[in-house]
Amino acid sequence: MFAGSPDDNNAGVFWDGAMGVLQPWFDAGVLVVPSGQTTFEAAATPAWDAKTAADRFTGSLAAAYTGGRHLDGVLSPYDGISVAVLDAVRTTLGYGGDGPALPVVTGQDAEVASARAILDGEQYSTVYKDTRQLAEVAVQMTRDLLADRDPEVNDTTSYDNGAGVVPAYLLTPQLVTADNLLAVLVDGGYHTAEEVGA
Repeated sequence: MFAGSPDDNNAGVFWDGAMGVLQPWFDAGVLVVPSGQTTFEAAATPAWDAKTAADRFTGSLAAAYTGGRHLDGVLSPYDGISVAVLDAVRTTLGYGGDGPALPVVTGQDAEVASARAILDGEQYSTVYKDTRQLAEVAVQMTRDLLADRDPEVNDTTSYDNGAGVVPAYLLTPQLVTADNLLAVLVDGGYHTAEEVGA
């Protein structure tokens, strides 16, 4: 399990969301984390740094998957971490190619390297948040604030910064797998077919 940077509020939001889904499976013993590193603090990746994640895998996690125990899945909150961990799994454990099957690996941000890895059958998924839409909403909110108008929001309960709830405008993310990658990322104009190797 990997988490984002501990100094980034988004990392905690991602972790809490993932654990809200996964925790019942851990509690039931269906999912097992042999390393025992199941807290945000243990899984955190300072600065979202891919090399730090790969070093953590090769330095402390790979030993949990020796002696016939197979790594089936990796929770990753960011595509840069996902690609680095896949590389570490290949080099450290010998997965992929003629070796054991690569684990199911998640990701987020729909980066080109992960899009290629998804189409190549290496990374399972990424969470796509269209930065063009994010920018459009951010610009409109800024214009409203500069004009002394209340910006449009659609969430007034989710984000409490300790001093109070911060109103937000939330956009709907989309899960991207090999089944819909071309339709979502290429046909949607986010990446070109050449960029993703299609």
